[in-house]
Amino acid sequence: MWEKKGAIGGDCLRYFYSKFLFINPPSGINTFHSKNLAKLPFPILTQYSVISSYLNPTARKLKDTDLLAQTQILPSSKFSAFYSTKAPSRSFRKRNNKRAKANSKPILDEARFQQAISQLPSRFINEELCKILTHEDDPLVCLELFNWASQQHRFRHDASTYHVTIKKLGIAKMYQEMDDVVNQLLAVPQIGNEALYNSIIYYFTEARKLTRAVNIFKRMKSSRNLDCRPSIKTYNILLTAMLGRGRNSYINHMYMETMRCLFKQMVDDGIEPDIFSLNSMMKGYVLSLHINDALRVFHQMGVVYKCLPNSFSYDYLVHGLCAQGRTNNAIELFDEMKEKGFVLSNKSFNSLVNALALGGEVKEAVNYLWEMIDKHKSVDIITYKTVLDEICRQGRVGEATSLLKEWQEKDLVDGITYRELLHVLEDDFGNSNDRESFRY
Repeated sequence: MWEKKGAIGGDCLRYFYSKFLFINPPSGINTFHSKNLAKLPFPILTQYSVISSYLNPTARKLKDTDLLAQTQILPSSKFSAFYSTKAPSRSFRKRNNKRAKANSKPILDEARFQQAISQLPSRFINEELCKILTHEDDPLVCLELFNWASQQHRFRHDASTYHVTIKKLGIAKMYQEMDDVVNQLLAVPQIGNEALYNSIIYYFTEARKLTRAVNIFKRMKSSRNLDCRPSIKTYNILLTAMLGRGRNSYINHMYMETMRCLFKQMVDDGIEPDIFSLNSMMKGYVLSLHINDALRVFHQMGVVYKCLPNSFSYDYLVHGLCAQGRTNNAIELFDEMKEKGFVLSNKSFNSLVNALALGGEVKEAVNYLWEMIDKHKSVDIITYKTVLDEICRQGRVGEATSLLKEWQEKDLVDGITYRELLHVLEDDFGNSNDRESFRY
C-alpha cells in the first residue's frame, strides 16, 4: 500500500506538495511525522497546522482518498495576506497612516534646543523668552524651552509666553501637548487675557474638541478679570466651529439650536453682532433648511443691527432659495445684488441654473448659464447635464445636441466632458433610428 502510485500516491504530504504548492517535495520525507514538519526548509509550511491521519496507526487501513479527506489544512492570517492580490482600500490606508502618525513621536533637536538656551541671559525675563519662542520654528523645541523655563529659579510664565507656545503647538497640530500647556495655564487663575483664550478656543475647535472649547468659553464668562471676558471674536470662533460640525441638514438642525442660543446670549451681553456673525447665522439657517429665518436675519441687518449685507449674505440666501425651488425669490435677490455690484459665487450660480432648469424654465436657465460663462464662472458637469436633460424632456433633442456642440466649439467643455454628455443624451433620449444624428 505504501509503494502505491496513483493520483495521490503513498504520502499525503507528497500530494499536498505537488498539487497545492507546486513545489517538489523535499527528498528523504517518506514517512509523515511532526518532527519532519518542524525541520522543513520551506517557511510557507510553518504557517500551516497539518493534522494528518497518518499519525493514527489505525488509519493505515483506510484508502488514500479517505486519508486526504481526514487531513486538515488550516491557513493562518499571514499566509492569506501573503497570497492576497487585492489592494488595500483607501479607508484602510487612511486609518493605517493616521495610526502610524499618532504612534510616531517627534524627536527633539538637542543642538537647536541648546542653541535657543544659549541666546537667553542668565536672568531672563518673559519678554526675552517670548522673543526666542516667537522666532523658533520647531514646535518641539518651543515646548521643551517652555518646560525648561518653568523649572528655572524665580521665573514665572505670563500670558505672552503661554500664548506663543500654545499657538506654536496648535499650528503644528500637536494638540495633546497643547492640552497639557493649557492645563498648566488654567491652574493659575490670575494669568490670561481675551486674545489668549480666543486662541485656545480656536485650536480646540480645530482639533474637534468642541466640549473643551465651550468650557474655556464658560471660564471666560465667569472670570472676574474684565480683560478675559468674551468678545465678538470669541462668539464668531464658536459659531464657525458649529457650522463646520454638520454633514447633513439634520445635524445642522441640531447645532442650529445651539447657535441660536449663543447668538441670543451675545446680544443680551451687549455685544453688537458684526457682518461675520450675522452671515454665520444666515448660513446656519440655510443649511438647516430654515430659509425663512435666514430671510428674517437678512432683513434685520440694516434696520436692527446697523450692518449692511455683503456678497456672502446674498450668496447664502440665493443658494438656500434655489435648494427649495423658490426661484422667483432667488432671482429678485440676484437682481438686487447685481445693482449693488456683487457677483454670485460658482456654487450659487450653478444652484440657480439647476433650479430654473428643474422647474421647467429652460430658457431662463440657458440665459443665466451664458451669463455665468460671460462672468468667467465655472460651470460644473451637473449643471450642463441638467440643462440638456430638461431641453430633451421638452422634446427638443436637436436643440440640445446643437447647444452641446456649441459648447464644444467655444471650448467650454473638454473632450472627456463632451463625450460623457453625448453618451448621456444617446442613452436617455436616443434610439436605433436617430442615434447617428447625435454624432454629426
